[in-house]
Amino acid sequence: MGLKVSPLTRRAWLAHCSVAAAALAGAVPCARATARPTKVLVVGDSLSAEYGISRGSGWVALMERRLRKLQAAASVVNASISGDTSSGGRTRMPALLAEHKPTHVIVELGSNDALRGLPLSMTRDNLASMLRAARAAGAQVLLVGMRMPPNYGRSYTQEFEAMFQALAKAEGAALVPFMLAGVADGPDAASLFQDDRMHPNARAHAIIVDNVWPVLRTQLKP
Repeated sequence: MGLKVSPLTRRAWLAHCSVAAAALAGAVPCARATARPTKVLVVGDSLSAEYGISRGSGWVALMERRLRKLQAAASVVNASISGDTSSGGRTRMPALLAEHKPTHVIVELGSNDALRGLPLSMTRDNLASMLRAARAAGAQVLLVGMRMPPNYGRSYTQEFEAMFQALAKAEGAALVPFMLAGVADGPDAASLFQDDRMHPNARAHAIIVDNVWPVLRTQLKP
């Protein structure tokens, strides 16, 4: 004997099916609607803060122009501070992530730690913390490596350079091996620095952006 279904029950079942179908049909459009435009957060020191050069001529500004040509809605937040250390960046990172909600984070710090003779273990720990915090916030991360002059001693300079490579591998970050490639190690190095012989001039920043851009470009979604 067949089971009788009341009109009320049948209507309720049909309504349930309609709601479920509508939810499935709208799942893909909703996901696309919530996609965030690319926003790159740069946390660095004077090498990224346009120290001693005209506003808009630094590598971060040059990178933003390239990015905007590629993705009109993209933006860059330059949170770099001259003289900053990895400890300062680590302290500032949580608030920066919460405020800007970046899709990509570029970390360029560590040089001032070395200039102050701070332990490499401390620098390594601070940078690792920054990279992990950025990844936990849902951002892709890019670490910018540096080298120290040979007068710091062979052992120290080798350990300092290797630190960035090891961090990128351990923390799943993209890596620019040497920010000043083609600047500090080029045949025309003297003409690419300001009078203090420490900070790159505007000509050098045009080279620096060519070091950073290809690595960031691979992280960007089509």
